Amino acid sequence: MHFSEKLRLLREEHNLSQIELAKKIGVTERTIYNYETKDRVPKIDIVAKIAKVFGVTIDALTSDAEESSVTGSERDNFLQTAREQFGSRGKKEAETLLERASALFAGGELDEDAKEEFFQSLTNAFLTAKKEARKKFTNK
Repeated sequence: MHFSEKLRLLREEHNLSQIELAKKIGVTERTIYNYETKDRVPKIDIVAKIAKVFGVTIDALTSDAEESSVTGSERDNFLQTAREQFGSRGKKEAETLLERASALFAGGELDEDAKEEFFQSLTNAFLTAKKEARKKFTNK
């Protein structure tokens, strides 16, 4: 399903008019119309605002695939680890990282091995960076 279809369905499910959605995200009604009918995809900052309004991930809006590039259990494990090691702020940072990383692949496809390798690399880089920052900036 394309972005335009997802946007229209979400807007209708939330009983919002194009005008109401436009006001919530700071664009014109015409812009929403174009997103829904002309299959135009907005810049990532607007996609993030739309995702927030509907309580979905950026990946859920931008991925043409029916499933995310990161499986639910992988995502949940990563977020749980981030929370256990770095608290709620670490979990929030991990969520943001996943959303932004997913947006990198909008409109493209990776095979399952490449997705797994990317996710593992991203996970390792995030956890390592957080641990190093903790060492460097924690009072001794």
